[in-house]
Amino acid sequence: MAVRDLSDTPRDPVLNYIVDNPEEFAKNLTKMLGHANEAIAAYVAPMQHGEIKNDRTDELTEWIKTLSRVTHYWMADPARAFEAQARLAKDWTALYANAMRRMAGEDAEPVAKPEPGDKRFKDEDWSTVQFFDFIKQGYLITTRWAQSLVDDTDDLDEHTRAKAAFYVKQLSAALSPSNFIFTNPELLRETASRSGENLALGMKMLAEDVARGKGELRLRQSDPDKFQVGVNMAVTPGDVIAENNVAQLIQYKPATETVAKEPIFIVPPWINKFYILDLNPDKSMIRWLVSQGHTVFVLSWVNPDERHANYDFVSYMREGVLWGVENVLKAAATEKCDIVGYCVGGTLLAMTLAYMDRLGDRRINSATFLTAQIDFTHAGDLKIFVDRDQLAALEKKMDAKGYLEGSSMATAFNMLRANDLIWPYVVNNYIKGKDPFPFDLLFWNSDATRMPAANHKFYLRNFYLNNLFSKGELEVDGLKLSPANINVPVFNVATKEDHIAPALSVYTGNKLLGGDAKFVLTGSGHIAGIVNPPDKNKYQVWVDGDTSGSLEHWTETAKEIPGSWWPLWHEWLGEQRSGEMVEARTPGGAAFNPIEAAPGRYVRMRY
Repeated sequence: MAVRDLSDTPRDPVLNYIVDNPEEFAKNLTKMLGHANEAIAAYVAPMQHGEIKNDRTDELTEWIKTLSRVTHYWMADPARAFEAQARLAKDWTALYANAMRRMAGEDAEPVAKPEPGDKRFKDEDWSTVQFFDFIKQGYLITTRWAQSLVDDTDDLDEHTRAKAAFYVKQLSAALSPSNFIFTNPELLRETASRSGENLALGMKMLAEDVARGKGELRLRQSDPDKFQVGVNMAVTPGDVIAENNVAQLIQYKPATETVAKEPIFIVPPWINKFYILDLNPDKSMIRWLVSQGHTVFVLSWVNPDERHANYDFVSYMREGVLWGVENVLKAAATEKCDIVGYCVGGTLLAMTLAYMDRLGDRRINSATFLTAQIDFTHAGDLKIFVDRDQLAALEKKMDAKGYLEGSSMATAFNMLRANDLIWPYVVNNYIKGKDPFPFDLLFWNSDATRMPAANHKFYLRNFYLNNLFSKGELEVDGLKLSPANINVPVFNVATKEDHIAPALSVYTGNKLLGGDAKFVLTGSGHIAGIVNPPDKNKYQVWVDGDTSGSLEHWTETAKEIPGSWWPLWHEWLGEQRSGEMVEARTPGGAAFNPIEAAPGRYVRMRY
């Protein structure tokens, strides 16, 4: 009897979701359950030994309290509640009718479509297989309806509305059908084709990540074994020339025979590590500056522990910025320097410049702010975490240890973009069982740092909550400080898609400065817009707009230039300087003996 050749016969789509090897599938499920026990043990062990206390009561209470206000608004009025339910029922009825037409073989326009750029539903089976298409549209209808309830709740203040919207967004992201095996066609195919091996490997990885986080999930966004600070990251040649309890001061080796007389001193954020500005030779702003004939110094902040509990913003000013300025000028054997502040490092720099001005200290030649806020009226999405109740709970938690765990801030940042920075990695790692792609930026993002309790309290209360500096009410050593006290020339960079330090916030602060301030807007976001080497020819820059009106007016009147902002900054620095060139400086000069090679010990500290 002839055997029929089925190699060219189209496979029934349903067969894509059927396990070919049930015996192997059973073995992998057994392995998965074993690794699940390991994950539970890794979660419980630190609590049993008193090492951590996984108490989420305060956070849960805040969620319930906020969302209850939305629920109460709609349930308090029967007519309002009926109207809301009717809206949802109308869309679900349309979806059901749509499904019936498709089952009858008719074409039917979707009731709900994903937003452009939503990568969760890119697999074609989300549209071609009616079961998954129905689930997808039902999810979109319901989550958009929930968001509309927040938007249409009239009795919410702005801050509470922002919190409610954020919480609904987090719930919507977590409950997406793309996150579950039986409602995601791609995950079902993956599990069937690999006979469940992906589930066993994923659970093994979950157990490892919980153990690595000492009882808390430390989600890996990049392969941690592919990068090493000082080996293939942060490799621009230089030396640590001075250090104290708060920071190390790094000076980089010259790449030109002569350099500008005025050195550049960079004050990075301590929420993250400084090597975002020296990721690798192709992306390093520090290396590029050195190649342009600048003498470059940078602070490498300590990764603090309980010994730093009482180090506040003023301590970081004295033992960080002011200490750094003094040593930079000694090492460079000059009277003035150009100074740069990135993110919260820029906020600290602004306070320091105002303080120096009040003291008559004229050692700063120019200042550059990179996505730095000095007026928090229009602060970014992180502001939803800052109100009196939440701060009181956070301060209680910090006081118990003397610091805020780095994972807390990392999680907060990731939650702002959960559909990009959390759930894709949960799915890839723990359901697909695949190692994340080795990506230097995400390795840096996961290299979290702690924050001293006193420092973080000062920052959140005086800037985020009360916005004292912009009002001229921030007091240090009996001196009232204001942005108007900043009279040195300023180059102020904002990024167009920044959700941490929005362009509007930076622009508002720029208008408060006392001296000549050049506002610059770049494409992309908080990181990619700043770390944008010229040879990549990415994004664009807007400059020279009319600063007399709104940000929209400034943008309409600004000149757009393709590419990076770095060359424009280099040109601007030249205009602020004496123009004098001196012989290239070796790290430390005649004033310091190098302590160790860059990037130093402090940046390698991990907990």
